[in-house]
Amino acid sequence: MAVARKTLADDHARQDVQSGEQRASALYAERRRVQPYCPEAKMEVNYDETLIAGLAAAEKQVQQSYRPIIAVHKWFARRPGTLFRGLALAELDQRPLAEHFFESHDFDGVCLDPFQGGGTAMFEANRLGLSVIGYDTNPMSRWLVERELEPLDVALFVAEGERIATAVEAKVGEFYKTRCGECGDEATVKFFLWVKSHVCECGRERHLFTGPLAAGRGMKRHTHDVLVCGACLEVHQYLPDGEHEDCPGCGARYEETTTPNSWTCECGRDIRIGRDAEEPPRHTLFALEYHCDRCKGRKERRGRFFKGADDEDHARFAKARRCFEALGISQYWPDDPIPAGDESGRLLRWGYRRWQDLHNERQLFGLAALAEEVAGAAEAVRPALATVYSDFIRYQNMVCRYDTAALKVLDVFSIHGFPVARVQCESALVGLPRIGSGGWRHFVAKYASAKAYCEKPYETTWSNGRKTRVAVPGERIAAEFVDSVADIGRKRAALLRCGSLAVEPLPEGCADLCLTDPPYFSNVQYSELMDYLYAWLRRLMPETAFFTPATTRSENEVTGNTTNGHGIATFVGRLSGVYVAAARALKPGAPFVFTYHHNDPLSYAALVVAVLDAGLVPITTLACPSEMRGSIHINASKSSRVDSVFVLRKPPVDEVGDRNVPFAERLREHVQHLLDAGLRVSVGDQRCIRYGLVAEEAMRSLAPSWDSAEPIEARMELARSTLIALDEQEPAGQLSEVVPPQEQAPQLELVASR
Repeated sequence: MAVARKTLADDHARQDVQSGEQRASALYAERRRVQPYCPEAKMEVNYDETLIAGLAAAEKQVQQSYRPIIAVHKWFARRPGTLFRGLALAELDQRPLAEHFFESHDFDGVCLDPFQGGGTAMFEANRLGLSVIGYDTNPMSRWLVERELEPLDVALFVAEGERIATAVEAKVGEFYKTRCGECGDEATVKFFLWVKSHVCECGRERHLFTGPLAAGRGMKRHTHDVLVCGACLEVHQYLPDGEHEDCPGCGARYEETTTPNSWTCECGRDIRIGRDAEEPPRHTLFALEYHCDRCKGRKERRGRFFKGADDEDHARFAKARRCFEALGISQYWPDDPIPAGDESGRLLRWGYRRWQDLHNERQLFGLAALAEEVAGAAEAVRPALATVYSDFIRYQNMVCRYDTAALKVLDVFSIHGFPVARVQCESALVGLPRIGSGGWRHFVAKYASAKAYCEKPYETTWSNGRKTRVAVPGERIAAEFVDSVADIGRKRAALLRCGSLAVEPLPEGCADLCLTDPPYFSNVQYSELMDYLYAWLRRLMPETAFFTPATTRSENEVTGNTTNGHGIATFVGRLSGVYVAAARALKPGAPFVFTYHHNDPLSYAALVVAVLDAGLVPITTLACPSEMRGSIHINASKSSRVDSVFVLRKPPVDEVGDRNVPFAERLREHVQHLLDAGLRVSVGDQRCIRYGLVAEEAMRSLAPSWDSAEPIEARMELARSTLIALDEQEPAGQLSEVVPPQEQAPQLELVASR
């Protein structure tokens, strides 16, 4: 039987890691030679698209290695820190960018981010010595950016984290043990595998497997295929060439024990799963991955440890359930109703009604014990430990999946949503150091590394075929928090506000530059997703002033949401309001820079309206990789992993360059820069770059007669019609993927033939 396997990253992704990093490093001397020095030049001249593209593409492949600070807490769709560093340096230092990118800097000034999200622009600006002002309507953003920028006693944090681990292990450790299937000794569980089950009204139960593969030999991390029989739940392992059509236990054919989304029960009832269920789904434990010290020490032993769930394993869970029932209730369990939404609606259809429904009894009992210990931690590190708790919740629930190729747990947000699979993965609560993932110890270690990076940040490059960390002495990530704009003039000050800049505006001319990554209409439902972690965190830190609301959702949030009736008009109106307020806060001539990409050219109409309402002047549009090629969101799709980076300025602005250059020629120039960085440029990449150029020209052509007092529907229609007209004037023609010369690429002329 051929067992289907998925690939985590395609060949392009692996090539990007190697060619992107190595080519970017090799370009440093070349870029210093070819990039001119201009004492009065600013970002639009000093920025080096080739250099930053190579670095950014490599960073996105292993972002936590390049920017460990992002491990403070999960946020979605983070842009590469390399990009924001490059933009800021190109504006603030007139030397060729390659000449000083790796040097230490200490600038004065104020950087504004009206959509701070995960805080990338904030901590990159702070690292360069700037003071920062950040806004976001989501209280989770406000919380985690403060954790990123605050100083931390890392040694005390690690000590308290391990004290908590030891204390909780004494209470719940027995529930995460099993009997080794090879030597019979007690072993430690890494992951429990559960399958959803459906019980018909007639009493017949059916396990909802979609296939027999529980774990595979993908990525050479195990020696066998691990298959489960959907009929009898027996687990067996097979060598690559083994015969495994039928289950040895019950004789059923593996492929015939899977379950479709709908079927007719033997009693005649029609059944559809995941549709309007009245209660959370039932789960059945069927397999475990574990760690055995004794067997792992044998030289001839290879691969991971798997076994089917036995009577002892079921008995341990039954005991954990009794402990849960004896506890009765915990102040730390979020019994908040799950609000309806574009993403949360999937949970409701499966029968989940409250956030705590996403966890089984063993998880809830352990999480209550862990929360008690965090609540009693040393005050100096309690916010950091609470953040670890919030972040690791996304791996401690019954919506997590098991990656059958990488042999690891996938968190609840693996696709920026709430994917409800048939087979779920329960991670060990506390976890073993440096073994497995998803446990408390793993997240404490990640957080400690993140804050150690803040104390001594570095850049990463390649030298002689080896990855090298380049220390940047003198830089650090640490802010002095202030409550008033009057105090933002202090060195490395940070003013963080949980709200909308449009509602709580800043004084005119208080910021030197604006770097931001705005929401992309309805691409990611930030508040719907963060509501889940917020429900846990606010119970652990109830004294936090901005944790008063029951949800992270806000009437001022700039996003589209069908369920809540927030259509394109709402989105554009709110985006425009923020852009207008941000432009007002900038000093005359200061840059306003934001990133964007989308498959729909008309989605750029919202940007055109917001920019023109704010009176900003388009200067140029750059291109920079922003997603890893093997991302689960874009892999094998026509989506782009390249952002358009719009560079605008607040008037007065001198006319910059000749913009009568055809889109095809400008597209060729950007594509060539990406090729020079050693990157493949897909059709989707080229299309999004072109859309950005068209949007820039639309902004420029509409500016002289723009009337922001017109109804928003009229402004949107004018922007749309202009985008269409400009696009039709210079049709894109036939696009095809282009690869670097070292990969024997087609000629560049094929990129945008007329």
